[in-house]
Amino acid sequence: MSRMSTTRVLLADDHVLIVEAVRLMVERIEGVHVVATAHDGREAVRLAMAERPDIVIMDIAMKNLNGIDAAKQIREALPGTSVLILSSYGTEPYVERAIRAGVSGYLVKDSMPAELVAAMNALMEGKSYLSPAISRPVMARIARGKKSAGSSLDALTGRQREILQLLAEGNSTKEIAHVLGLSVKTIETHRKALMARLGIRELAGLVLFAVRNGLVDADRPGA
Repeated sequence: MSRMSTTRVLLADDHVLIVEAVRLMVERIEGVHVVATAHDGREAVRLAMAERPDIVIMDIAMKNLNGIDAAKQIREALPGTSVLILSSYGTEPYVERAIRAGVSGYLVKDSMPAELVAAMNALMEGKSYLSPAISRPVMARIARGKKSAGSSLDALTGRQREILQLLAEGNSTKEIAHVLGLSVKTIETHRKALMARLGIRELAGLVLFAVRNGLVDADRPGA
């Protein structure tokens, strides 16, 4: 993207105070304008399709659709849009999942404001940015030709991850069908398939799995 034109940014985080704090920081950067804010992953995808921003800054732990899967959907539909993850999750599996989803940058939320500015400048120049606190171990593993062990989450399809998250957040099969625009029977089929793939036979087990893998926040209602 050209530094001579306005850089249009979409912010997505389910904490309003964080959204507003990030807005204040990024709009201090010359030529940057926040065009929309979202408070869950599905809204972030919808607004990205409508606004076609240059950069999306988003959290991972958001209701309805987590930030990594939302990033993947945005990048597939809008390859010209860069995604910067700003999350409290800084461990290697999250970072590697985000990179595989196509994000251009990754910051942890305890980073200094100057690092957010550095990340934004990098993305506006068409570059990538990883917080030094998390890039060293990830890059060291890549240099050794190794991958993280991953988790059973990687064995699920994108649709199965969506349904798992919505189930763990306390949504009924009918509610999930409405959100995803699918039939109840289709949701039931996906639910049986993901339970079989994970080797989990009950809803409580699915919720625990979703929490442990960062799809939902343990402090959020329904989890």
